[in-house]
Order: sequence, then structure tokens, then C-alpha cells
Amino acid sequence: VPKKCQKAREHFSTVRTQLESLKTKFPADQYYRFHEHWRFVLQRLVFLAAFVVYLESETLVTREAVAEILGIEADRERGFHLDIEDYLSGVLTLASELARLAVNSVTAGDYSRPLRISTFINELDSGFRLLNLKNDSLRKRYDGLKYDVKKIEEVVYDLSIRGLNKEATVGAGGEK
Repeated sequence: VPKKCQKAREHFSTVRTQLESLKTKFPADQYYRFHEHWRFVLQRLVFLAAFVVYLESETLVTREAVAEILGIEADRERGFHLDIEDYLSGVLTLASELARLAVNSVTAGDYSRPLRISTFINELDSGFRLLNLKNDSLRKRYDGLKYDVKKIEEVVYDLSIRGLNKEATVGAGGEK
């Protein structure tokens, strides 16, 4: 995994170059006029950066750190920036991928990872519940997080029923 993460980080230098070129194609004060042209790509890049950081440290990457990885600004006042909604959408995509990773980890015999993913996703869900999301695409994406939480809970429950979580909890250094 560390080698794959390093290789992914190398690809972000190409992304930075491309985003630097994009910045010069329109006036800085008209960011939102053209935002729909690159919105999906930025959300996907946020997901990729968040996934790499999660695989490296099992933590949530901050918006500022993603902006730094991508070579763009975090603050709106500074021109081409990472919009907060794009960041949040990318993080929600990370949650969906982690749900898949939890299932695949069990298949690969790694019984402790789903427990750690469950803790991470539950904390992420708690954070999103604090937000007052309107009835837009971000709200719909957040609604999908509930299904990801449920999917991961089912994996953890299955591990518990089969008695595999004791082994995983001892390996994780915790007690149940």
C-alpha cells in the first residue's frame, strides 16, 4: 500500500501542472461562472487525495491539505480555490470507497481494518450530521453515507457473530 500511495502522490504533480494551466484560462473573479466545467473533476481529485491520505495514516485529510496537494488555494479570496462543497462531496465519495474496502478486507483476511473503518466512518457521519445541508446534490450524497454506515456495520456484525472481531480487536490493540 505505501508504494501505491507514493505512486499516486507522484501523479498529483501532473494534476498540479494541469490545474496551474487551467487557472490562466479565465479571469480570477469569474471562478463560479465556469465552476461547473471542473466541479466533478475537483470532487474526484479530492476523493483521490483523501483516499491516499487515509491509506497512509487512517485520518481525514483537511480541505487545506487537499488544496496544497492539488496546488490550488483553500481560500475563495485568493482566486482558483477548492470550494467547500467540492471538498465535502469528495469526502463522501471516500466513505463509499471505504465501505467497499471494509468488505474486501474481510475477504482478504484482514479482520481489524473493518473495525477501524467503522470507527472512522461513524465519526465522519457524526460530523456531517452537524451540518445543515439543503435539499441539493450534497444532501443526496450525504443520504448515501447512511447506507455506507449500515454496510460497514453489517460487516462488523458479521465479524462479531463469527467470533473474528476478538482476534481483530486484540490485533488493533483494543478491548471490546
